Amino acid sequence: MRDPYWGEWIFRQQKRFEVGGVLNVGRYLLGRILQAGLTILVAVVAVFIAVRVLPGNPVLAQFGQHAVPEKVQMELEEQGWNKPLPVQLFDFLGQLLRGDWGVSFERPGERIADRLLEAIPATLELAGAALLIAIPLGIFLGVSAAVFRGRWPDHAAMTLSLVGISIPVFFLGICLVAAFPWMPSGFRLPPGTFHDLSTDFYLTEAILRGEWSLAGKALRHIALPALALSSIPLAVVSRVTRNSMLEVLSTDYLRTARVKGATMTRVVWRHAFPNAAIPIANIVGFQMGMLLTGAVLTETVFNWPGLGRYLVAAIQGYDYAVVQAGAILIATLYVSLNLLLDVVFALLDPKLREEHAQ
Repeated sequence: MRDPYWGEWIFRQQKRFEVGGVLNVGRYLLGRILQAGLTILVAVVAVFIAVRVLPGNPVLAQFGQHAVPEKVQMELEEQGWNKPLPVQLFDFLGQLLRGDWGVSFERPGERIADRLLEAIPATLELAGAALLIAIPLGIFLGVSAAVFRGRWPDHAAMTLSLVGISIPVFFLGICLVAAFPWMPSGFRLPPGTFHDLSTDFYLTEAILRGEWSLAGKALRHIALPALALSSIPLAVVSRVTRNSMLEVLSTDYLRTARVKGATMTRVVWRHAFPNAAIPIANIVGFQMGMLLTGAVLTETVFNWPGLGRYLVAAIQGYDYAVVQAGAILIATLYVSLNLLLDVVFALLDPKLREEHAQ
């Protein structure tokens, strides 16, 4: 018979461990949030200083070489660029906290925040479509390469991943446009298409509302840029999946399961893949952030009206305010995405909970 005293003691220790684990994970998450906030602040300051030390003057670029000095000085005072750098930085941080991203130099009176809100949904949909191609296909190729190690599926998958990670995205985009001339390139919908969508997430909202004709048109326009953008994450996911699966498949308990008569399909997908999923999830999260930067070249090649094309046009037009806002926005999205993944892993990964509970 179990001693009541020791049973109660064990119960108290278990509750203490659970509470302590939650508190330690909470401290870990709080630390990550503070670290993310500090990283964003450093990124904001770095971008702010970099824009102002770049050669050239945005006001002179706006008025041209034969600008009237009085007008240039007036514009500098209006934009605040004649103030000392610390004062400009303090004013800029205050604007960001108020949600004010500034006004375009190239298009006076155009609020940058409004244009960013129009461009971000297009980029997010493009990145999401690229992930929907890269993740399942990359996992399938990686698992196939690990299961058939040293055989033709392994060689084919690794060759495909090597090609995908080696070819520049912009060159692949040009090749796709040339190879599929009947596929639309540019814009998110055919010109003149009528729709009553309430958001700028055209494809997503059309699917959710069941407007399949409109969704089909949006899908045809996003297919080629999404395929080009997915090439690098597909290659990376397939290689990480292969390495992770090979490590798990070599363990004793999986060999024992095969000896006991478990089918290869059950061993791979029921036992091996869940144990190999953490490294795969980590690299997928990293690639989600990298897609934001990769979208710049893809959107330029395919004339996709997203954040990347908006920033390229701003760089070409010496619109420093837009470049500054876009760079800060991309850095913020990247850091926020990594913070979200850290939170998810801290809540789901038992090893991480035990590590921070000790």
